[in-house]
This record gives sequence, structure tokens and C-alpha cells, in this order.
Amino acid sequence: MSVSTAAADQSVCAPLPVLGRDVTVPLVTGGEVTYAALDYAASAPALQRVWDDVAAYAPYYGSVHRGAGYLSQLSTDLFENARRTVAEFLDCREDDQVVFTRSTTDSLNLLAATLPADCQVFVFETEHHASLLPWQDARVTYLDAPRTPRQAVAALERALADRDPHGPALVCVTGASNVTGELWPVRELAAAAHAHGARIVLDAAQLAPHHPVSVRDLDVDWVAFSGHKLYAPFGSGVLAGRSDWLREAEPYLAGGGASRKVARRADGGVDVEWHESAARHEAGSPNVIGAYSIASACKALTEEGFDRIVARERHLIRTVREGLAEVPAVRVLSLFGDDAPRVGVISFVVEGWNSSHFAAALSAEYGIGVRDGLFCAHPLLRTLLGSDPQTQGECGAPEAAPGEKSLNAIRVSFGAGTPDEHVERFVRAVQELVRDGAQWRYRTEGGRCVPAV
Repeated sequence: MSVSTAAADQSVCAPLPVLGRDVTVPLVTGGEVTYAALDYAASAPALQRVWDDVAAYAPYYGSVHRGAGYLSQLSTDLFENARRTVAEFLDCREDDQVVFTRSTTDSLNLLAATLPADCQVFVFETEHHASLLPWQDARVTYLDAPRTPRQAVAALERALADRDPHGPALVCVTGASNVTGELWPVRELAAAAHAHGARIVLDAAQLAPHHPVSVRDLDVDWVAFSGHKLYAPFGSGVLAGRSDWLREAEPYLAGGGASRKVARRADGGVDVEWHESAARHEAGSPNVIGAYSIASACKALTEEGFDRIVARERHLIRTVREGLAEVPAVRVLSLFGDDAPRVGVISFVVEGWNSSHFAAALSAEYGIGVRDGLFCAHPLLRTLLGSDPQTQGECGAPEAAPGEKSLNAIRVSFGAGTPDEHVERFVRAVQELVRDGAQWRYRTEGGRCVPAV
């Protein structure tokens, strides 16, 4: 082995230990196999370290900000330290706020609720529904799908140049597509937004688990992401960024924790003084374990080193893309082209196959979990598949029998916990299914293809 090859191998990390890595599942053809979880873009498995940290804390569980007892004080410190850990992970500015939410969707709906009056929002049709739909109460300009990063920046600049320069404006953009995995030119889009007096929020749900995200370096105003995509359990998310709009808006939820003082008025009403800190939008007893698990995941990824994580993921991406390229019936979906940098998210269609049928066969005959459908990004999928972008669709597979054409795709996604064997098995399964067909019969049930019993 050459010195350069040895150095390259040392830069690629082993898979990080995750829950479920040894789970076995039955095959319809007989026997069992270790489950290959290749649906990270929907929900990544929790890191073993995160789970261990949560288990170690669980006996000391206590309600935060509300108790004088030891466990409450311990939980309060843990909760606020988690906030600081996330701020460090995102390289936030000193005056930025970190608000704990339920998910990316919740974070962006929170931000939408804080928009100043008459704010205009600019969003590409390529966004996940979590960042496409929350702005319904604002003046929204939807931008067509660009075919290059340069086109994306140019399209945004044209749209911003035509807006009222005196009113507030917000740009919402993804960091990495949940359909194609392609990285978006966030820094350039942020520069364009700020040059025209607009602010920008980054949907980092698919970016943060794969690449470092620096609020300062990207010069974005807010970042949103979900814990369950960052190798933490379900039910927690983050909105981090500038405090002024958050501080000036009415609380996202009204209740305890968001209020500093509450008093009855002489007329029988109630006067409320709300917090100006992140607590303003964290009413109710917070998800302490969720916040702690996100912080634990942030520490684990930082300590492992994103350079090593990215290097290994590039190896996995190359394995999948080269394997799919050997199958003429497979068409990989892309906006920016084959050479575009990307994370471990790849969507494709197979000629002659209903996507739900293909995904069902991968699961039932090979123990491989992928996703099929429109991935809650309907306008983008319809653009990529060449259909009418105005047509409505469903997130799941539509009613279509095996062998019938359906308007959906197959998505394979992976990350820091994916072993080589899982992607190698996936490539081999795709090649065998296209060459030999499914070994089992399938039927449609509730809009999905399932093995016929």
C-alpha cells in the first residue's frame, strides 16, 4: 500500500455504532438477515452513545426551571448546557438564540409565526414541505427549480430585485436536498439575500447530520434541524439564530415557562409579561431528554470529526452511484448533474417497475429498508419526473399494482452508521431484481405493494 493510499484510508472512519445494527428480519424467501437500514433521510438510527447518555441520565429526570430540589436543578443545568452545546455545534453568534422545538417542521412554523407584518417570503419549489408550506400567512414567491447552483443564485437575485425594498423579506432554502442529496449554494444565496435587504433561514435537516454547519461562515440568519435525523431519538428539534424577530413576536405557544409575570387587572382581565429569551417560545415542560440527546449527538459527531465522516460517506456514495450506473434501466434523479457535491441521499426510478413494488421487493427479499413515494417534496419530484408540477400527489405510493407505472421514486439514504455491507447488498439487490425479477408475488394493499401471502 502506498503512503498516499494509507493516509486516505486513515481519513475514512469506521461506521459509528448505532441502535439496531444487529437486528435481524425475516425474508419471504426463507431465513433471516441483518436489517440494512437505508432510510436515513427519513429518520437516522440513534447513536449508541446518545442512547447510553440518555439512559445514564434517566434516573435523575426532573422538571426544569421549576424546582429547588437536586434533580430539578441537575436537569435545569443539563437542559441549558444542551443549549450551549448546540450553539457551539452550529457556530452561532454571541447574541443568537437556540430554541428547542419538536422538529424541523415545528422550527420553521415557529419562525413563520414570528414574521413581521407584510413580510415577503421567497422559497424554491424544490423544498421539502416542512420549508415549503409554513409561510401561508405571508406573501410568498415560489421560485422554479434551478438546474445549476448558479441558476439558483441568479433566480433569487432577480426575484429579490423586483420586491419592495423597504419591507421585510425572508429567504428559505435547504442545505441538502432530501430527494437528490445535492448540496445547495447556501453561502452565495445568503449573500444575495443580504445584498437585497432580506434575511435567510437554512433548513439543515439533511445537511447537519452529514456536514458541519456554521451560522457564521454561511452567514445565515437562522438554522433549523431535527434530532431524529441527527442520530437522536424522535421528538426534538432546533431553531437557532437571530433573536430580534423571536423576541418581538407573540409567543409561539402561550403558557407556563414563556411568561415572566402574570397578573389580574382591575377589569378582570390578565396582563402578561413574556420572557425575551428562548424560553418565550418554549412554553410548557420542555423535552429535556430530547434536548440532551441532540446535544449528545452534536458532541459525538464533533469528536468523531466531520472530515472523517464526510470522507467515508463519499466512499459509500461512490459505491452506490457506480453500482446503479451499471444498470441501464435505472435513472438517478438530479437537478445539478452527476458532478454536483452531495450527501448520502440518492433517488431513482427503474424502467418497467412500479417504485412501491421495487421497494417492497428490496425489503421482503433482501432485508433492505428504503423509501418510495414523493418524499414530501411533491413539486420537486414532479419536476424531476417530467410530470405536471401542478398535479397533487400523496407522500406514500399511489394505488398502482406491481408492474404498473406510478408517479413516484425510490430513495436510498445512509450516513455515519451505515456499514459497507449494507450498500453493497443494496447494489447487488438492485442489479438482481432488474435482471431476474422478483422471486415473490406482490399485491396492492392500502396503496402499498406487500408480499402476497
